[in-house]
Amino acid sequence: MMTVTRLLSVDDAEEMAAVLAANREFLAPWEPLRTDDFFTVQAQRADLERALEAHSREAMVPLAIVDEDGRLIGRININGITRGAFQSAGVGYWVSQSHNGRGFASAALADVIEIAFKQLRLHRLQAETLLHNTASQRVLARNGFQAFAIAPTYLQIAGRWQDFIMFHLINPDE
Repeated sequence: MMTVTRLLSVDDAEEMAAVLAANREFLAPWEPLRTDDFFTVQAQRADLERALEAHSREAMVPLAIVDEDGRLIGRININGITRGAFQSAGVGYWVSQSHNGRGFASAALADVIEIAFKQLRLHRLQAETLLHNTASQRVLARNGFQAFAIAPTYLQIAGRWQDFIMFHLINPDE
């Protein structure tokens, strides 16, 4: 599959707000509780501004997941880039319901691995999924991630503290 990611820009705020609003119910079981304000163009613009500021400090890489026509269909981030002895970052992603199960998340994660290991020269990537998020676990496994731990009450998702499976991938070139 071709590259399906690109760096987000503030100009994506309107499209991001529309895609998130259209997928609000679909994404709700996998995300923190969201207020109505989260789904506005203004809130998405502010989020993108924060993400791009963090990108300018090399703390994260905020990427759009796009379809064959270049339309925004999801998001994937390299988060919490830590240098020094750790050389590691986290990965988080979602794909719209209309494009779910079509390989976009797997292709986007492959793009992120390339960026993280070749461009950023990180040693390790980490990702977490809810215990019952088998679709996301398959995306991670397809890209070589291995489960290594269970994190009890790790994140507050859908209004309650939930357990997660921790996954990691080590840079094979190191």
